[in-house]
Amino acid sequence: MLLQAEHISLSYGDGDRVAYAVRDISLVIPETGFFGVMGPSGSGKSSLLYLLSGLKRPVAGKVLYKGTDLYALSERERVRLRREKFGFVFQYPYLINYLTVHENLLVAAASADRDAAQKADKLLQQLHIAHLRNSFPTHLSGGERQRLAVARAMMQEPEVIFADEPTAALDHSNGRAVIDLLLAYRDRGAVIVVSHDPLMLQGADRIYYLLDGCLEKVEEGSAAAQPLRTILP
Repeated sequence: MLLQAEHISLSYGDGDRVAYAVRDISLVIPETGFFGVMGPSGSGKSSLLYLLSGLKRPVAGKVLYKGTDLYALSERERVRLRREKFGFVFQYPYLINYLTVHENLLVAAASADRDAAQKADKLLQQLHIAHLRNSFPTHLSGGERQRLAVARAMMQEPEVIFADEPTAALDHSNGRAVIDLLLAYRDRGAVIVVSHDPLMLQGADRIYYLLDGCLEKVEEGSAAAQPLRTILP
């Protein structure tokens, strides 16, 4: 077991004006695999990802990472954990525009030594953007920028990659290419992808379907790869 959520909730407001983004969700993420989180806008998908990754503290329940309560750690310890063990890919990649593609990867490395430089070059080759090594992010297409974001997330060989709507700003072809890169990581760690598009989650080992902050349904294996109509409640 890599990650475990035990009855976690996240709410905003107080008194009679409490709104739940996540309500009493429990789940287990093993050490390897590709896991989707799907649901309509406002269903709590991104909020769940933030809870699991240590970015937002639940108002109730626990998130365990290898048996350790994430939120029993100090903020400094959580920051270190996220840097060393977690990788992140967001809808809009936060790249440093005055650094080259290669330098953007070195920023994510523990140290910018020769080994890190070689590893960055290897990732760029694997993600088919080695020819852009010395280019700046402002000169890249949307698909290329997102590939760079995936490469950056993989620099530390994280135990889990959290991807929040990584294909939402891309066309189908570029979006599927990004998902295929994440799918290829499933044997080395856990990959958790939030998406509203079922086509982008085809091939998932498991899909969690959220509605109004609640976990409505879980699909396993081949069922998780089916079109949306088969997993709607």
